[in-house]
Amino acid sequence: MEFKQFVFYMFAALLVFASAMVITLRNPVKSALFLVLAFFSAAGVWLLLAAEFLAIALVLVYVGAVMVLFLFVVMMLDINLARMRAGFGEYLPLGGLVAVLLVLEMALILSSGRFDAGIMPEPEPLPADYSNTRALGRLIYTVYAYPFELAAVILLLSIIAAIALTMRKRKDTKYLDPAKQVSVRREDRVRVIKMPAEKKS
Repeated sequence: MEFKQFVFYMFAALLVFASAMVITLRNPVKSALFLVLAFFSAAGVWLLLAAEFLAIALVLVYVGAVMVLFLFVVMMLDINLARMRAGFGEYLPLGGLVAVLLVLEMALILSSGRFDAGIMPEPEPLPADYSNTRALGRLIYTVYAYPFELAAVILLLSIIAAIALTMRKRKDTKYLDPAKQVSVRREDRVRVIKMPAEKKS
């Protein structure tokens, strides 16, 4: 076994192990930490595939920003673990059936011979001045420009929908009208009273 294959299997095993721990652990903080390990393992696999930009983007965006936000929200919320795990036994047979079907599908696909080394040989080495970031940017903004813009619009709509669904109007919340604040005059807010000076007896 070559060293590259050994590193790939090591990262793949770490990724599978971390993913399994994410969905089986009861502590949400530990699950989030194992999700960070899964992201790092996936970034290592992408580095082996010569996708350095995607690997660095995964680490910086998800591990550096999204997972920090997840950990902050999880640690700030008072999560009732007993209530969260209440229906775990009811859906366990269905989840086990889905898992068995997925494993059987993956076994059938991998054993079909379409992914052998002879059919899918290792790609030729790229030149030293090759940049996958430049190639990815050229594909995104030329060939896949419209799907990329459509995905951006869908994400924007999902953000707006999430804000609209979670925003609740409260009666005890004070609301300020910016138009009234801008059009206010000094005479409406301040009144100067002149009083005669009095001497103390």
